[in-house]
Amino acid sequence: MAYYIGIDGGGTKTMYALFNEKKEMLSSVKTGGSNHENLEGYIPEAAGIIMSGVNALLEENGLKQSDITHVLMALAGIDHPYQRDEMDEELHKLGLTIPCSIYNDGFIVVKAGLTGKTGIGYNCGTGTCCNSVDSNGNLLQVGGFGELSSDAGGGQWIARKTYSLVYNDICLKRRKTACTEPLCKTFGISADRDGLLSLIPKMEAQIDDTVRPMLDIFFDAVNAGDEAALEVVEEMADKGAAFIAAHIRSQQFDDEVVEVVLSGSIHVKLPSQVYVDKLMEKARQMAGRPLRFIKLTAAPVTGCINWMLEDR
Repeated sequence: MAYYIGIDGGGTKTMYALFNEKKEMLSSVKTGGSNHENLEGYIPEAAGIIMSGVNALLEENGLKQSDITHVLMALAGIDHPYQRDEMDEELHKLGLTIPCSIYNDGFIVVKAGLTGKTGIGYNCGTGTCCNSVDSNGNLLQVGGFGELSSDAGGGQWIARKTYSLVYNDICLKRRKTACTEPLCKTFGISADRDGLLSLIPKMEAQIDDTVRPMLDIFFDAVNAGDEAALEVVEEMADKGAAFIAAHIRSQQFDDEVVEVVLSGSIHVKLPSQVYVDKLMEKARQMAGRPLRFIKLTAAPVTGCINWMLEDR
């Protein structure tokens, strides 16, 4: 039996899955996040995390590296060839001998959700990234560089926007928002300047225990029709649609209808249909051609095995 390993490395967690040649997932383990951009030790530290996960998966299944045919790693933060090469070098220093392919994690979203081989994947989780594979096999990434690419819509971005809405309400007295009362209640702070400023250290540290409640507060306000929150939705949808349309303009898609896979907690897990509907509407307008949107239901790591065995 041939074995394969797929790795989905994100900012908060990394999943390692063992597959057979029938694309069946036999086993999986998880470690902490392996996005080098979030780690003090940068790529060397990320490589250490990844190797620990690979070794744990092998040990759990009584396998050696020589038993594995190929490993495909889809890693957040791998946005440039030099980062891929450095990661490959660090992994080999740590003893990796399995034939290995390394890509940005956005590409496995495409491979996990498409009905064919080509299309676009737009992921909104902790951050955002938009990737595609075209009819000629060309890979393209748009966004994923934070403020440098004006990303909008990831969890940390939404948390900051939610805080800003409440700051405008409490401190600037500019506009009321339905986010204010639940934010103060959730974090046990007073509805004044001192109470709100007490959250800044947690916001700057991007602590997950702070970010996740902010998302619930924000989307509850969106669903309630809060005007201030809906303006943020417009900004999110506009940027996401621009990313998707950029792939249409830059890549070659031979199918009449281009598939767009939506993944990540913002698209799939959170109750944000208002935002998703607006994103799809704007994307179709900007793209100028038919789009078919697919919400990803499979684990993104399955895109690794789909890719490795695509022509089998």
